[in-house]
Amino acid sequence: MRSLTDLDLLRELEPVAEENLRRHLGIAVEWMPHEYVPWGLARDFDELPWEPGQSVLPTVARISFELNLLTEDNLPSYHRLIVSGFGQDSAWGTWANRWTAEEGRHSIAMRDYLMVTRGSDPQVVERDRMFQMCNGYDRPNLGPLRTLAYVSFQELATRVSHRNTGRVCAEPIAERLLTRVATDENLHMIFYRNLVAAALEISPSATLAAIRDELMGFEMPGVGIRDFRRKAIQIAQAGIYNLRIHHDDVVAPVLRQWRLAELEGLDAAGEQARDEIVAFVAALDDAASRQTEKFAEAEARRARADALRTEAMASA
Repeated sequence: MRSLTDLDLLRELEPVAEENLRRHLGIAVEWMPHEYVPWGLARDFDELPWEPGQSVLPTVARISFELNLLTEDNLPSYHRLIVSGFGQDSAWGTWANRWTAEEGRHSIAMRDYLMVTRGSDPQVVERDRMFQMCNGYDRPNLGPLRTLAYVSFQELATRVSHRNTGRVCAEPIAERLLTRVATDENLHMIFYRNLVAAALEISPSATLAAIRDELMGFEMPGVGIRDFRRKAIQIAQAGIYNLRIHHDDVVAPVLRQWRLAELEGLDAAGEQARDEIVAFVAALDDAASRQTEKFAEAEARRARADALRTEAMASA
């Protein structure tokens, strides 16, 4: 089995990229950001300064909405990484530009919604945007295989996060908007997932190694957002995105589509990578169960504390 250079791989995958680009353009729906924003609610922030009580979003929904928006905002960094991984020629360049345009539409609509509805403090959102974009996002020298593996998981994770955020917003316009965004993210995931499936046929061992590396080191691209870790814990506790969701709704379905157990023609390194993927997914499942138990115990303690406070107030 000959070893392929990155350029060789991109050339062999180019017909698949062209086919999936045509598929995407045939399925993707044109939509207008302004149609998902209740403009009649808009007020001048000088006339009516922002106060927390003006937001109709539950606190954790607002936090998740903001994190998702700030993640979308860092688009220049993502575009640079995709182009550096795939190049700007032929279908690869066309896809990179189309993907960037669609992602940009997401941030436009999401920010407009938050500003018009006073869902978030506009000064905090802007300062966090500046912080995030000035820091940028970089994962140099990934190459095409690891780039494709990462975005296959990441796009589905983003879709799930948007979808679940919309549900906890408890506000129909926000849910409609984030459902629309999630639908786009799903189409992006399918493009990348199909490219990885083709790469598994062309260079199975190297592709498995890339999947293993990106799966085991996976982080969302928003990790650089100010105070990300604390907010991610709140989002996890609320059931918007946690280890159980990551395992059940992201990792498991993507790996199932790739049919890793059926792959043939692997060298020793490829077999080892497959074994490590299986072991990692099992460990992730166990970690997800432990996290779920931990959150349930914490919720039970809060409920007991609330009951004791209520009892004490009634006795006073």
